[in-house]
Amino acid sequence: MALELLMVAGVLLLAVPAVVLGSGGLHRRSGHHSSDAGADRVSLVLLVSMRLLTLLLVAVLSVVVLVCAVGAIVRDLEMPSLVSVFFVLDLLLAVLVVLTFGRRDRRRARRRATPAGR
Repeated sequence: MALELLMVAGVLLLAVPAVVLGSGGLHRRSGHHSSDAGADRVSLVLLVSMRLLTLLLVAVLSVVVLVCAVGAIVRDLEMPSLVSVFFVLDLLLAVLVVLTFGRRDRRRARRRATPAGR
C-alpha cells in the first residue's frame, strides 16, 4: 500500500505539473534560427511534434499509473509489476520535460546605469 501511495504522490507532484508547464512551453523556441524560411518551418514542426508526443506520452503514462495505483489501493489488490516500470518512465520523462521546454524563460539582466554624472 505504501508503494501505491508513493506512486500517486509522485505522479501528482511531478508528472502533472510537468505536463502543465510543458504545454505552456510547447511553441517557445530558443537558440539559433536559420536564414532559410523552409528549413526553419520544418525544424519548428519537428520540434513541436516531438514535444507534443512527449507530453502525450507523459499524460498517458500518468493516467495509467494513477488508475492502477488507486485501483490497487481501493480494491486491495496486487498491482502489476509493469506499472512500476511505467511509473519510473513517467518520472524520467517528466523531468525531461521540466528541464527542457517546461521551464520558464529567464529574464534578461538589466544593465546598470552608466555613472555619467560622477
